[in-house]
Amino acid sequence: MNTKKIIFSLLAGLFALDSVAQQSPPPGPRLYKFSLQDAINYAYENQDSVKNAQLDVKSAEYKVKETIATGLPQINGSITFNDYLKSPVTIGPNVFNLQPGQVPDLNARLVQFPFGPIKYTNNYTIQGTQLLFSGTFIVGLQAVKVFKELSQRSLIRTKIETNAAVTKAYYQVLVSDEQIKLLDANIRQLKQQLDETTASNKQGFVEKIDVDRLSVQYNNLVTTRENTVRALALGNQMLKFQMGMPLEDELILINKLEDIDINKQVAENSVDTAFYRNRIEYRLLENNVQLNQLDAKAKKAEFLPTIVANGGYTGQFQENQWKFLFDRFYTFSYVGFNVNIPIFSGGQRINQLKQLRINVEKAKNNLHNAANGIKLQARSAYTTYLNNLHSLNNQKNNQKLAQEVLRVSRIKYQQGVGSSIEVSQAQTALEQADNQYIEALYNVLVSKVDLDKAYGRIN
Repeated sequence: MNTKKIIFSLLAGLFALDSVAQQSPPPGPRLYKFSLQDAINYAYENQDSVKNAQLDVKSAEYKVKETIATGLPQINGSITFNDYLKSPVTIGPNVFNLQPGQVPDLNARLVQFPFGPIKYTNNYTIQGTQLLFSGTFIVGLQAVKVFKELSQRSLIRTKIETNAAVTKAYYQVLVSDEQIKLLDANIRQLKQQLDETTASNKQGFVEKIDVDRLSVQYNNLVTTRENTVRALALGNQMLKFQMGMPLEDELILINKLEDIDINKQVAENSVDTAFYRNRIEYRLLENNVQLNQLDAKAKKAEFLPTIVANGGYTGQFQENQWKFLFDRFYTFSYVGFNVNIPIFSGGQRINQLKQLRINVEKAKNNLHNAANGIKLQARSAYTTYLNNLHSLNNQKNNQKLAQEVLRVSRIKYQQGVGSSIEVSQAQTALEQADNQYIEALYNVLVSKVDLDKAYGRIN
């Protein structure tokens, strides 16, 4: 009775938990407030490309264990059962009717003899082998270690690519936010001027065309802001995609543009002349050279003998009647070793070895060419960065000049010594200067990421 109560109580509890689970709402979107480094760290844990690279590292670890296992004892067992519906026979001369010392007639027709009148057999066998010496196995152990290192470096390369992508997307959001701030400032100024001009028009001091001209500029500026807001939302979605974050979650950036030191490490680029060795691409090519060398070494090891120890134990039940099959167990065992000695292959191995040695030389040439390519890429990235940095500084000055021109044009217009066209042109020049500043700002931030990547500073 107590057992029934316990079971009933457990079932009732399970049904209650299930009911609560069905009534509770699904978890909603999460809110994150991330710095740039927070966003990068999140991407390292959640970006699918990084996850796959981490799985490749685990797979390489299992590959190492698999290769090591080939040099450990290999043990296999088998069980067989045979019911000979028709017993096997052997063929030979008839020796049953010969007299002692009589030689069988080799020209006589052959006859068949039963190969043991056994109907049932049941065999149990266990066999083991142990590799004693193999040159290819020794080289294989070296190769899988390099292969594991290759997978680890591939993970680093994936993280670097993810780091750069997240950083650029983060900067894009910051720049879009800065663009909206500039647009808001221009809209406030233009709205104030439009209100003042409208009031002056009602009093008969300015023409209606001046109001219309400002209205067109104001409407265009508002439309530009709306488009930029949508672009900002899309940029935020792109950042979450690069991070591997669900697009439904909300992401707030806590870094500001003023937190970024765009002039950092500019003067350090010409100090380290061997910086290309820090590039993960160069280190991957180093692994490629090692693997080609090990391929040639493994082929050379095929000229050496292979020695394998082996042993086995077999037990067998044999009987013509099923009821007596398991009465007697016949056993035998053995130990020994095999030596495989390559003697002559018609020149196949030596020519294959020569081909692999050529592959080694080609891999070394690719490594040398990569070093030059990385140096050229770094110099190109440095030049692009400096050009963009100078353009940004120039656009900052242009922006200040455009603001001053607009200020003076308004004063002249208000004092009656300037025209509304002059003010409109100054307003247009300021908007153009702001757009060029935003473009230059984004270019210098992106080129800084490319510069750090080119010099192997992204870890």
